[in-house]
Amino acid sequence: MKYRRKIFLEDKIIERLKQITKKVSGDFGVEIVNQETDKDHIHILFKSNPKTDLTKLINSLKGVSSRLLFKEFPEIKKKLWNGALWSPSYCLITTGQVTLDQLKKYVESQGKNASI
Repeated sequence: MKYRRKIFLEDKIIERLKQITKKVSGDFGVEIVNQETDKDHIHILFKSNPKTDLTKLINSLKGVSSRLLFKEFPEIKKKLWNGALWSPSYCLITTGQVTLDQLKKYVESQGKNASI
């Protein structure tokens, strides 16, 4: 994407982001099945209760992760256009037409070393 910056290049940043998403998701009662970063975004496969407020979950994931990553890795902020880690948009896909295994394979293929 035009405005994305490649900030997920170091293992320590990637691992910290994954820790944060697991913690925040757990606070919402959501189970992370798999997650992988690309250089400029993250794919998260999760299981949730139908009553989970997904908008609140995603906003919390974005807010907490940006706050903690900026605090722990201040060099990230210098690489961004306007100091914002995440764009206001997101893509949310339900598993109605594909199997869980297909989704897992897709998320795994999005790792930083994957070439698609």
